[in-house]
Amino acid sequence: MQLFIANQNYSTWSLRAWLIFAQYNLDVEFIKLKLFTPDFYTTLEEVTPTAKVPTLVDKQTAVWDSLAILEYVNEQYLDGQAWPNDAGQRALARAISAEMHSGFFNLRNEMPMNCRAKRRVEISEGAKQEIARIDQIWSQQMQVFPDEWLFGEWSIADAMYAPVVLRFKTYGIELSPLAEQYAQKVLSSAAIQRWLAEASEETDIVEEDEAGIEV
Repeated sequence: MQLFIANQNYSTWSLRAWLIFAQYNLDVEFIKLKLFTPDFYTTLEEVTPTAKVPTLVDKQTAVWDSLAILEYVNEQYLDGQAWPNDAGQRALARAISAEMHSGFFNLRNEMPMNCRAKRRVEISEGAKQEIARIDQIWSQQMQVFPDEWLFGEWSIADAMYAPVVLRFKTYGIELSPLAEQYAQKVLSSAAIQRWLAEASEETDIVEEDEAGIEV
């Protein structure tokens, strides 16, 4: 398999797809492309109609979109273990994953992922409401699974929310104690530590993602 990703410092959707391979130590070749370069588009035009990352190529199958990749890998290589076993918990995990996939636009626009940076930004009321909703999700799950992943064992839901944890770290967002407990669980994980180490080695600057004032 080959997984095409972009700059690890900035690419949230790349991180989501990358995590399932790192978490389960699956055999895959990571192909990293620099954002907004000619090579980025010419390479991807050969493998995906969207010319976007992440894209997974598995023999004759190409899968794009992070959530679709996560679902594909879970079905084909993990026998479904990347979702909770319990039907009710699985439904909730899918619901909050879809909520992340299709929402939180203010947070995304105002606080782009920038792993190497420490920044301060002025955030809108809309972004504050979205942060409160994420805090609520994480806190509720930590009440059920203290000091664990969102559903006890690592799941696709954790992949979907991992970039938000990194955003909150960059911009110094204060969380409730239970939500902070989850954030620290993510930050201390081996996979995220590996991603951050690899991101720190990059030198490319994407100006549109250098939001806020350095602190």
